[in-house]
Amino acid sequence: MQQRQSGFTLVELLVVVAIIGILSAIALPSYNSYILRARLAEAHGDLAATQPRLEQYWSNERTYAGFAGKPVDTKNFTYTLTGATASGYVLTATGRAGAADFVYTINQAGTRATTGAPTGWTKKATCWVDRKDGACTQ
Repeated sequence: MQQRQSGFTLVELLVVVAIIGILSAIALPSYNSYILRARLAEAHGDLAATQPRLEQYWSNERTYAGFAGKPVDTKNFTYTLTGATASGYVLTATGRAGAADFVYTINQAGTRATTGAPTGWTKKATCWVDRKDGACTQ
């Protein structure tokens, strides 16, 4: 009586490795895009949340100058408030680390703009771009 060996052949293992490689090649870019959009949403949320506080400050003080409630810098973005006067301001989120080259702004009129973006991305003066194809956050 002959005993049969069980296990996987080399060809079967190579097919499995090839399938895993193909799935990884498809999934990894999508995952990286998802992570980047999450990092960008951090800036969008911080800028959008600070605007009402700036308007509240203006209604109490009749100026934007002296506002001290800008968002705290994070590992992905730094925040600056420039041009703060009685009539206007520009709040800027500048990307660093995982969001390098992105620059988002919002002003006293609520105008959102993407003033900086990596190569291959679109800048827009009317919205915050969060996808490579130029799509914007609402």
